[in-house]
Amino acid sequence: MAFSPSSSAQQARQALANRLADLGRDAGLTGAELAARCGWSRSKSSRIVNARTAPSADDIRAWCRACGAEAQAEDLIASLRSAEGMWVDWRRMERAGLRQAQEARLPLYQRTRRFRSYSSWLVPGMIQTRPYTAAVLRAVQRRRGLVDDVDDAVAARMERQKVLHQGGRRFAFLVEESVVRSGTGGPDVMLGQLRHLIAVASRPNVSLGVVPMRPDRRRWPVEGFWIYDAAQVNVELVSGYLTITRPGEVSMYAETFAELADQAVHGTEARSVIEDAMGRLG
Repeated sequence: MAFSPSSSAQQARQALANRLADLGRDAGLTGAELAARCGWSRSKSSRIVNARTAPSADDIRAWCRACGAEAQAEDLIASLRSAEGMWVDWRRMERAGLRQAQEARLPLYQRTRRFRSYSSWLVPGMIQTRPYTAAVLRAVQRRRGLVDDVDDAVAARMERQKVLHQGGRRFAFLVEESVVRSGTGGPDVMLGQLRHLIAVASRPNVSLGVVPMRPDRRRWPVEGFWIYDAAQVNVELVSGYLTITRPGEVSMYAETFAELADQAVHGTEARSVIEDAMGRLG
């Protein structure tokens, strides 16, 4: 399991390690005895119980068998899968192509009623135009050397956007001013995208804010993130995709979103910034 910068992922790893250590103690086994029963080195058992090395599913089964606790193996393996799912590097997430990665998020979008999105890099996927999405995903496909299923991936993202038009959902989007002043796909694609932002912002269930570039920022730009209701945060980092469900951390992102929203311009002021960017594209 890859190392994650999130304390949520690390705490999940540690919780699993603690449960395995408890099984050993309950069975009255020393670390050396447990390692011998599993056919491992003593150092491997030590790395597992100290959460320095994540066990495999087979490791967990061997551990439970050694402790006479085979009935707990599947529950512990489920905990392992949950911890692994908190942090997924891009290579693993996109190994079957970009389309599958787009489709995998659809159930989350369908069950969410309140969306909050902050982006410091690109226009959020939910409000991208088809040409802008195609330019973004084509760049990702080439940079990461993935199979070429960009057309299918674009179609999957457009399908996912349908939740924007379904009743009972609210959306709040925040973008850094740099997002509307620079982009991808060239001037024509960006002009179309900026016109689309103005149109989207007019929807009654949508709030669009632009965080201005200014020398006296109180909250600096951070990594882009999505908040789904009050239950989950997803963060896209350079190295991978992070899922956060720990309430304390979700609250931190919600507070950060509120601070950024307070610094942003909305309504006619946001439209003026976007129109100025359009004018400069010419």
